[in-house]
This record gives sequence, structure tokens and C-alpha cells, in this order.
Amino acid sequence: MVRLLVSELVTNSVKYGGEGAITLKVDVAQPGKVRAEVIDRGLGFVPVARNRPTTEAGGWGLHLVQTLSNRWGVHEGSARVWFEIDR
Repeated sequence: MVRLLVSELVTNSVKYGGEGAITLKVDVAQPGKVRAEVIDRGLGFVPVARNRPTTEAGGWGLHLVQTLSNRWGVHEGSARVWFEIDR
């Protein structure tokens, strides 16, 4: 599941993050928890609820992150998206 969510966030960074490097940080220092963060050079964004039909392709990345992780978020005013999964 971690691979899927990291893949979704990296894909978003490639598509929308602008020019420059993408940084992936994965932390497993706390027992029973995985935290991943993807940072790109984009201008940042505010996540909004998906309001398109479920039959429409594309745009499901953050919905998957929200649904499959225990916690997730975006650092305000940045292009740093993180999630945590309890193992």
C-alpha cells in the first residue's frame, strides 16, 4: 500500500510540480508507523474534495491517499504532501 500511495504522490509531482527535483522522504523510525512525504518545486495547493463522477478517469490520487492512509496532509502554502500508515 505504501508503494501505491508514494506512486500517486510522485505522479502528481511530475505532472503538476513544475521544474526541478522531487524529494521523497520515508520514515519508519516509530514502531508500527510508516510516514512518507513527497516534496516538489510547485507553487503549492489546497486540497479540495473531488466533485466529478466516479466513472470519470483520472484525478483519484489524493482520494486514494485519503482513503488508504491513516493520516495525510499538505504543508500549508507548499508542495509537500505527506501520509502515515499504521502497520
